Amino acid sequence: MQKRYTTWNEYLRTNFGEKIFKVPIDAGFDCPNRDGTVAHGGCTFCTVSGSGDMILEPEAPIADQFAAEVAQFHKKWPGVKKYIVYFQNFTNTHAPVEVLKERFEQAVNQPDVVGISIGTRPDCLPDDVVDYLAELNRRMEVWIDLGLQTTYEETSDLINRAHDYETYVDAVKRLRVHNINVCTHLINGLPGETSEMMLENVRRMVLDSDIQGVKLHLLHLMKQTRLQRDYHEGKLQLMSQEEYVKVICDQLEMIPKEIVIHRLTGDAPRDLIIGPMWSLKKWEVLNSIDAEMERRGSVQGCKDVRLSDLITF
Repeated sequence: MQKRYTTWNEYLRTNFGEKIFKVPIDAGFDCPNRDGTVAHGGCTFCTVSGSGDMILEPEAPIADQFAAEVAQFHKKWPGVKKYIVYFQNFTNTHAPVEVLKERFEQAVNQPDVVGISIGTRPDCLPDDVVDYLAELNRRMEVWIDLGLQTTYEETSDLINRAHDYETYVDAVKRLRVHNINVCTHLINGLPGETSEMMLENVRRMVLDSDIQGVKLHLLHLMKQTRLQRDYHEGKLQLMSQEEYVKVICDQLEMIPKEIVIHRLTGDAPRDLIIGPMWSLKKWEVLNSIDAEMERRGSVQGCKDVRLSDLITF
């Protein structure tokens, strides 16, 4: 079925002419709000293993991780021949540029790699790192997966992001000078944020930054996180599937159609997640989003915030 929004898979097929695997890698980086550089403890929603809970062999050398992930993908899609390496776990530019080069080059020199996607934070992009990313971008497809999560400073402080919104806006500007693709991450369901605030997050992100992609996530409440304490103290209300689907569809209508939707929900290990448990039925959630967009008769960008002043809060 043709989606009513611009999917990552559609973007890849259009630009490369075939299906592409995105191969997750754990390169052993930490985060500046975990190691004391700017804070301690990390984001309150993050587990001790970061965002790489689903990586098959996170402790293995990069080449071995790559081989294991590709072999797993080929069990379902044996005909895929090209790959984008995804440095996923923690903050993948939180190191001197010489270290980044050593680790990234191991990955991009694997057979049939046509691109690299790098998960990082806005406050970990000094000029020498941006210059190296620009050089990489001249060699292959480069995406920077930039964690923002929220545009509200009070929420950011509450979840211990330890950087402000202006740092994000500046980071995108400096990347876009070199035509580096930026995919911004936002989380729906953060503590204290209403549906209206979630829509405002999207409005600000679109109007304030020249981004090429977005990942919209549901907040997963995980074991071994600081957020677990807030939940048990009644400070956090988990979203229902119906609430989430409505917010996602409202957000899609606001996002310009040329921005690629990399993700509309995330994956979480069943043995670590506390809730919402409905999120484990990923395809049911995605199908519900499709059905709601069809029911509305709407498509991505039909209420494009770059073209309209209709949405105000």
